[in-house]
Amino acid sequence: MVKVRFYDEVEDSLLKFAVMIARHDGKWVFCKHRKRETYEVPGGHREPGEKIDETTGRELYEETGALDFDLDRVCVYSVTSVDEEGKEGEETYGMLYTAEIRKFEKELHSEIEKILITKDLPEKWTYPEIQPVLMREAKIRRGGYHDE
Repeated sequence: MVKVRFYDEVEDSLLKFAVMIARHDGKWVFCKHRKRETYEVPGGHREPGEKIDETTGRELYEETGALDFDLDRVCVYSVTSVDEEGKEGEETYGMLYTAEIRKFEKELHSEIEKILITKDLPEKWTYPEIQPVLMREAKIRRGGYHDE
């Protein structure tokens, strides 16, 4: 089990991930990794020396092929694992964004096998305890972004 929490801000050095709730022409954009049979929102790890906003643009391009897009910070989120006895592990932090993608590259150049552009949310999530929660928070903080 995991616990997901939201914050307005944290110390920049704590931010390890960037995740984007992405849309294109009013539809959701999801990624399918080559080694999995599930879908996920674009995102990934921050590299050493990289600003979190740089991570976001890099990961959005690597995972979706997005060439022309707008990014908007939503909030900080954290994920903490919880064992069967209720003991919490280390809390890790990321920045949640929304992304509006206008143009994609013709082919992908990463570990992502394909992207899915759809009106419906996927049935098989890679991180079912985390990513739907992030999408709900984006909806709350962005006044309906989830339902647009």
